[in-house]
Amino acid sequence: MNKQGCPTVHFYDQDFVDIYDRSWAWIQDFWHEGTKANGFTPQYFHYTNDPALNQFDSCLASFFMVYSNKIYPTEPLLDNFYQKQELSGAIRGAYNISDGTPLLTKDNPEGVQPPLFAYAEFNLYHKGGNKKRLREIMPYLEKYFGWLENTFKKENGLYAVPLSATMMPNSPRENAYYPLDFNTQQAISALYMSAIGDVLNDKELSFKYKRQYFSLKTRINSLMWNDQAGIYFDLDKEEKQVEVKTIAAFWTLLAEIPSEDKVNKLIDHLQNPDTFGTENPFPTLAADEPAFDERGMGCRGSVNPAFTFMVVKGLEKFARYELARETSIRHLYYMLDTLHPEGKEKGNIYEAYAPLKDGPAQWPGNKKGFPRPMFLAYAGLSTIALMIENVIGLFISLPRKTVDWIMPTLEIMGIENLSLKRNMITILSNKSGRGWEIRLESEKLYYFTINILDEKKTKTLPIPSGKCSMLIDKL
Repeated sequence: MNKQGCPTVHFYDQDFVDIYDRSWAWIQDFWHEGTKANGFTPQYFHYTNDPALNQFDSCLASFFMVYSNKIYPTEPLLDNFYQKQELSGAIRGAYNISDGTPLLTKDNPEGVQPPLFAYAEFNLYHKGGNKKRLREIMPYLEKYFGWLENTFKKENGLYAVPLSATMMPNSPRENAYYPLDFNTQQAISALYMSAIGDVLNDKELSFKYKRQYFSLKTRINSLMWNDQAGIYFDLDKEEKQVEVKTIAAFWTLLAEIPSEDKVNKLIDHLQNPDTFGTENPFPTLAADEPAFDERGMGCRGSVNPAFTFMVVKGLEKFARYELARETSIRHLYYMLDTLHPEGKEKGNIYEAYAPLKDGPAQWPGNKKGFPRPMFLAYAGLSTIALMIENVIGLFISLPRKTVDWIMPTLEIMGIENLSLKRNMITILSNKSGRGWEIRLESEKLYYFTINILDEKKTKTLPIPSGKCSMLIDKL
């Protein structure tokens, strides 16, 4: 365990630093021990008031937990599900906390949830560099992929799953039989399984899943894209488009499915205040849809940090770094205003937020207590992962020994004591008497790329062990 604690971030707005620090402090209240009865790992992260351990929440939480300097081990989040895998390859989306049995419902009898394991594992590999783990978990991923195919794939090559499997309750897409998001998530799974095959130097594995990926990509582009609306839609049982604009359309960016022309149309929606470019970006339902409600009402307009994170990661895929950062900052300001409301009202962080004003989303009459307060599985994606990767702008790959710092403009910010396996690094930008300076400290050699977007400056340098600094004007 790293005695120095979680990494420290530096940013000109101290409120951003505070919510980042507090998020790490809050996480320890949701750290649990497995029991003989439930069969879970000795340590794992779980929302205490939830009777179920959820696959979707656990996969997402891994994206910020990797930055804890191993104080909070990330692998157990995913291992809990692998060790519950059935002979058929099935991994159910939710397991009972008390006895570890799968929780199946009438509307989702197979207990399926978004298949994000391969995406989460690939991210884990780049932050932790553990190639051996990829070899160990690949059989679980293959069996799981096969189970999804055998159970849900139809003759047209698309997947038909219950709408509850999309983690978007009450989204007004009742006629959707082939959900756009689930099909895209399975394409994401194939894309990263192929990438894992490349890492393992297994050409057969890589080709097998690349073929699966392109098959889904072709079908999604040919059947689900609507050029007039400039967005992707779900399909009904007759393969007709269900013309309701939802956040599900933007999983396609993360899956690298749209052409540049389609990307531009999708991004137009993300910047359009009448659809998804609301004050707090990005609502689960387009603001011009008849069912949109500015209170949020579940998936009828709420801003959910899980989906905001997904959209931002999709924007990165197409090098829209400035838009990714700008919307991350806007979203975080709304989280901060809800945490520190004016007057006597007590603040908190939540599962979902209102799209057009400060405060949590509302859903009067909802029996599940939506939105859940202190729901870190989603909120931590914004306060930790987006903070490091998009507000500060650091992209790290341990296997490649690279740290990329993408900065729209020069600001006082950076990170201190981030653990890269057994290497602690510090990267800070500051203004000195000699001009803008970046100070670096590391225990081992790595390659550092600085990319200042508005000055069109990019430079890659090998950073030796010890302390050094670079003057931006000399780049």
